[in-house]
Amino acid sequence: MSNDIPECPVEMTLKLIGDKWKVLIIRDLLSGTKRFSELMRSVTGISQKVLTGHLRAMEADGLLTRKVYPEVPPRVEYTLTETGYSLEPILDAMTIWGSRYKSSR
Repeated sequence: MSNDIPECPVEMTLKLIGDKWKVLIIRDLLSGTKRFSELMRSVTGISQKVLTGHLRAMEADGLLTRKVYPEVPPRVEYTLTETGYSLEPILDAMTIWGSRYKSSR
């Protein structure tokens, strides 16, 4: 994460997870550790390049950890950190709001 931390807390949150793909990655990791291939399947429509970039950025921001196993082929697993898991109430609120919106349409 860059050193320019926004004054506004909402802006700070958006800076970390303001991308559709990042929110969906967090959604999928809230249920537990996932391999790269599992994330590719569950985050519908994301390219391998974009997923890799977002996972690296989220690791740099302290939202998840990456563990590489010395196997052939290499196995890589991603797990949310405590900071990543602390975003669960935000995603829960988004789920509730989205459900209410869908049912009102």
